[in-house]
Amino acid sequence: MPKKLLLLPPLSASSAFRAPQARPAARPAMNAARTGYRVFSANSTAACTELAKRITERLGAELGKSVVYQETNGETRVEIKESVRGQDIFIIQTIPRDVNTAVMELLIMAYALKTACARNIIGVIPYFPYSKQSKMRKRGSIVCKLLASMLAKAGLTHIITMDLHQKEIQGFFSFPVDNLRASPFLLQYIQEEIPNYRNAVIVAKSPDAAKRAQSYAERLRLGLAVIHGEAQCTELDMDDGRHSPPMVKNATVHPGLELPLMMAKEKPPITVVGDVGGRIAIIVDDIIDDVESFVAAAEILKERGAYKIYVMATHGILSAEAPRLIEESTIDEVVVTNTVPHEVQKLQCPKIKTVDISLILSEAIRRIHNGESMAYLFRNITVDD
Repeated sequence: MPKKLLLLPPLSASSAFRAPQARPAARPAMNAARTGYRVFSANSTAACTELAKRITERLGAELGKSVVYQETNGETRVEIKESVRGQDIFIIQTIPRDVNTAVMELLIMAYALKTACARNIIGVIPYFPYSKQSKMRKRGSIVCKLLASMLAKAGLTHIITMDLHQKEIQGFFSFPVDNLRASPFLLQYIQEEIPNYRNAVIVAKSPDAAKRAQSYAERLRLGLAVIHGEAQCTELDMDDGRHSPPMVKNATVHPGLELPLMMAKEKPPITVVGDVGGRIAIIVDDIIDDVESFVAAAEILKERGAYKIYVMATHGILSAEAPRLIEESTIDEVVVTNTVPHEVQKLQCPKIKTVDISLILSEAIRRIHNGESMAYLFRNITVDD
């Protein structure tokens, strides 16, 4: 019996020559950036854009196209030359000597980007201005809080800064603030550039700076010394709200009200707590502006036997006659970061050295844009640092 042949149904042209379907694209990771980003500089002077150029070089990006200038009547004008709609915008603003102009440039650029529908506006302000005016003074005001409110109103949604003068300033803002630290770069400079640094001692030029000095000393495994006495004049000695209203002679007092007698504050004679004889003295602080107190501290340390004196600070403002005073003093070297432009001061005083901190700022920008954790940038950072 012949076998039956099983015939398959004929194939249609569409089914026979059907092209293979493309696989659906993989979904992006949760922390992948869904929008682009741009980096702008809000400074109108070329000297202040140097840090912005260093940061963009590390990021492999180009500086955003914008024009910032002052008109003949002194008004600040900002023009954004490219589209920023839906993007993360980082404004790098270094603060020169003309602080108020720099603040207005930052505010106007932030508002211009907000008007141009930027997705997020992050201010990169390495040295935050008016940070010393963060406490109530006699019939004064907390200007730092006012500036924080102005930045929020202008459109900023985040701030990256470095070594705030008072860490409590972060509470003035209604949006996140990342307060980075420059101490890892300064510690690296001590270990690599100061010969025989193991014979050094970390010095606080006043009791107010003792916690910062202790943090440096513990990480370098070095000794600690503190200068205390009548030669010091810090901001804590100024009149604040506790003395307002002022004392008035022959003031009428309620008969039933007897306040305890307030004794006047008097500093003891100047002393150095700690041994600096035959050692390298390294004075650490967050800001070096008027250098008279640093010069006085260096003279005291020299009298106590220190044979070499370094001054290290994050923000080198170096106002007025600071370069000349440093050059004529017993200070051997002043080491600051480039959070504030000071190229002119370096030409006047070769003792001033600069440490570049663009690496940590560029990494902070990258992590914020990609939605990554910032904890890596705070490794081994103590609360008192």
